[in-house]
Amino acid sequence: MSTGFSLTRTTRPVPEAERAAILAEPGFGRYFTDHMASAVWTAADGWQDRRIRPLEPFTLHPSAAVLHYAQEIFEGLKAYRHADGSVWLFRPEANARRFARSARRLALPELPEEDFLAGVMELVRADEPWVPAAGGEESLYLRPFMFASEAFLGVRPAAEVTYAVIAGPAGPYFPSGVTGVTLWVTTRYTRAARGGTGAAKCGGNYAGSLAAQIEAAEQGCDQVMYLDSEGEGKLEESGTMNLCLVTSDGRLLTPELGTILEGVTRDTILALAPGLGLTPEERTVTLEELRSGAADGTITEVFAAGTAAVVTPITGFKGEGYEFTIGDGSPGEQTMAIRRTVLDLQYGRAEDKHGWLRRVL
Repeated sequence: MSTGFSLTRTTRPVPEAERAAILAEPGFGRYFTDHMASAVWTAADGWQDRRIRPLEPFTLHPSAAVLHYAQEIFEGLKAYRHADGSVWLFRPEANARRFARSARRLALPELPEEDFLAGVMELVRADEPWVPAAGGEESLYLRPFMFASEAFLGVRPAAEVTYAVIAGPAGPYFPSGVTGVTLWVTTRYTRAARGGTGAAKCGGNYAGSLAAQIEAAEQGCDQVMYLDSEGEGKLEESGTMNLCLVTSDGRLLTPELGTILEGVTRDTILALAPGLGLTPEERTVTLEELRSGAADGTITEVFAAGTAAVVTPITGFKGEGYEFTIGDGSPGEQTMAIRRTVLDLQYGRAEDKHGWLRRVL
């Protein structure tokens, strides 16, 4: 099977001066590069038509299956400019494998790992001028996704599927400095249930989270904290990120997998933890354990982990009739050390002992 993505360059690239202005203040998800990767799968012919082509809208029939049955998945990863000008991806194989797992859960065709990597890398090469300069926390965010594009009405897996990758420059998640956030512990909404799609990265999970995010904002909180759907008070994850807790006796706790997303940053931190003097533990953590640990000092720091923000310090929680602070209410030392360690690896400032970096240019 060929994994070649043929390149057709745009005849209308963003002018250099306009691109420079965008790169000076890119934000997140606001601007996009000149090209996109794409491929099509059909039940009859498998994967075909792999291309890097000008960024352009899709044309979909009003009956396209994704619009009615939400058969769709996506991924998120970044390309990083190192000090010598080279460009690298961080653990893209992990994203490719998670993409395949999500596809299986949503009854979509699995994109071969080599195609996932080739499409992402060739898009970065085509749009290399869009990769921000080294020296800060800017990067090129990459969004691979797949959706049911077959025109039909009926509840069955689609026989035609479209795959694409788009990209856009991303600025630092905390442009004014890393500060702590407060989470609202919702008892009205749950993110996922056993046997559901919680472990898949699909759009429906995020659509279902919006009402809970509104609830959190109404309570004066930055994000939402989900508990298990069975009413047992188990911590699951925060909005768009995995949850981690640091204890006074040097353990790094994180809820076990099953109904939560298997985050690449989460896995990275678990692997790095021993080298930072922490013993990782994946296990059930209850809200009561969190509250009592925050009160007696056995839980000293809490943070969330994800691709966009890398590590977000969590300094407080609120719920129905209660609120409490973690530590002294400021980002913890170990949290910030973990954040620096991950960023130093991604930007080539530390030795990659795990073989996680893949050079693109």
